[in-house]
Amino acid sequence: MLRKLIGFVVCFVLFSFPWGDAYAQVYPETRLKDIGRIEGVRSNQLVGMGLVIGLQGTGDKGDLVLAMLGNLVENFGISIDRDDLKSKNTAVVTVTCELPPFARNGQKIDVVVSSAGDAKSLEGGVLLQTPLRAANGLVYAVAQGPISIGGFSAGSGGSSVSKNFSTTGRIPGGAIVERETRWDVQDDGKIMFFLNRPDFTTADRVARAINSSYGMAIASAVDAGTVEIAVPAQYRGNLTPFVASLEGIRVRPDAVARVVINERTGTIVIGGDVRIGEVAVAHGNLTVTVKGKKDVSQPEPFSLGETVVTSEATVAAEEEPGSLAVLRTTATVDDVVKSLNALGATPRDIITILQAIAQSGALQGELVIM
Repeated sequence: MLRKLIGFVVCFVLFSFPWGDAYAQVYPETRLKDIGRIEGVRSNQLVGMGLVIGLQGTGDKGDLVLAMLGNLVENFGISIDRDDLKSKNTAVVTVTCELPPFARNGQKIDVVVSSAGDAKSLEGGVLLQTPLRAANGLVYAVAQGPISIGGFSAGSGGSSVSKNFSTTGRIPGGAIVERETRWDVQDDGKIMFFLNRPDFTTADRVARAINSSYGMAIASAVDAGTVEIAVPAQYRGNLTPFVASLEGIRVRPDAVARVVINERTGTIVIGGDVRIGEVAVAHGNLTVTVKGKKDVSQPEPFSLGETVVTSEATVAAEEEPGSLAVLRTTATVDDVVKSLNALGATPRDIITILQAIAQSGALQGELVIM
């Protein structure tokens, strides 16, 4: 009796095969805004280092926090011997965020605050004003405010309890944008569309869909990841409606057939375009069992012998009977799943079988091991 495939196997069977265009069933039409972006429309990473105060004795104990705390005090015009500073209620943190495109002065964005030292918890802490810089060294935002960690950490007498991570938190709307980023468009009247997943077929289809939508040859695929688009004359100087109309154009993207395997969790994901050529597969399991048994040897009555504890090991090997099964050439991912299920294999077995099929050259797709 065939064993059912259970546990951690995840197979995405994208629609059925018997009717309609097989390719259309696997890859539905998608808006351009969901598969790529316009050149220059991107976010920017910001980072800063600051101080969190107001902790309940869970702050840093190192020299870095003392130095930063001393600089802070001196910036307010207060002279103090740094040896008198205490840091148990203060922690050094890194502050990170992403500056979204078209962010304007005064706009608020969320930030993530993470401990950079040996602080035990940031619970109840308040971030002091921290400038956030980009890779070019310029300050684009300033962050400040109370930290929300969404958890807690407590302990006493050698015992402790915690929920979530108390050394990392967020400040919703905690940063204010101080410098804007501009959308720089080329002066030659052209914009570039970048695909999230470069593919020559998809790039060509995007160019064809744009040309068909506008009734003129304004788009051409430069390479697998770039489509060059000439801005029509009526949209020069007013690109927003043109880009908005581009984003709504639908195209059917293409992708490489892949089988993704995660051996740590036993997860298998089979793409809709995966095919298996005709191949014969035999797979059996060998189980070796070693059992230990303790025994007591007693001496004869009135003898000078001693009681001795002995151990005895029993080794047994059992190999499950296996048969040679033929997997016929498959047409859809549904057939692939049925063929593998027909072997009565477990998820771990299927991972091994797929790897062997790929080595034999019968797997028509890319095998990716996470």
